[in-house]
Amino acid sequence: MFHKEGSKIIALTFIGVTGLFLLTHYFVATLWLKYSLWGLGFVFLILILQFFRNPKRNFKPNDQVVLSPVDGKVVVIEEVHEPEYFKDKRLMISVFMSPLNVHVTRYPVGGKVLYSKYHPGKYLVAWHPKASLENERTSVVVDSTEFGPVLFRQIAGALAKRIVNYAEQQAVVEQTADSGFIKFGSRVDVYLPLNTPVSVQLNDVVKGGLSVLAGGR
Repeated sequence: MFHKEGSKIIALTFIGVTGLFLLTHYFVATLWLKYSLWGLGFVFLILILQFFRNPKRNFKPNDQVVLSPVDGKVVVIEEVHEPEYFKDKRLMISVFMSPLNVHVTRYPVGGKVLYSKYHPGKYLVAWHPKASLENERTSVVVDSTEFGPVLFRQIAGALAKRIVNYAEQQAVVEQTADSGFIKFGSRVDVYLPLNTPVSVQLNDVVKGGLSVLAGGR
């Protein structure tokens, strides 16, 4: 199963790889070169398909916890000043996604969308300390019953060239539902109240919509 954001790219990749196969079949006589080009085309196709995969999962929404919005590795757990919406200190949990991770972004909590904004910016590597404020990004705030307003921020990385955000202000959203997609490598920061109990540790591998980041204690 593949995400809808990949439809155009997957179709163009199929056409391109098919064209490569035909051209090399008719115009490349050297067998090792022909098979090498076929192999490269096939590997590229597999990588594109893997990137846009959207596997079915048995989600179990739970208002008492904050779920990871994406697949990846926990790279930051710290108190920071959040300057855009809260303008005070928050607990930030950051999840880094490699190009091989599933890149669907899901709502970490359910509730009403209070804020949704896109910011153009740079393409620093996603783990750069300034990426949260200088890279292309979107910020979404959902008002949850258990934690109050929760902000999560999609951040483009060095390879990510397009962030897709479905969140609309005043919409009521369900935990684990699709909130967007980031194409080709990135990170998502989640901002919580300072007293929120954390359920993960640095370098933990998490799954979007399944792994608990915080709460539930």
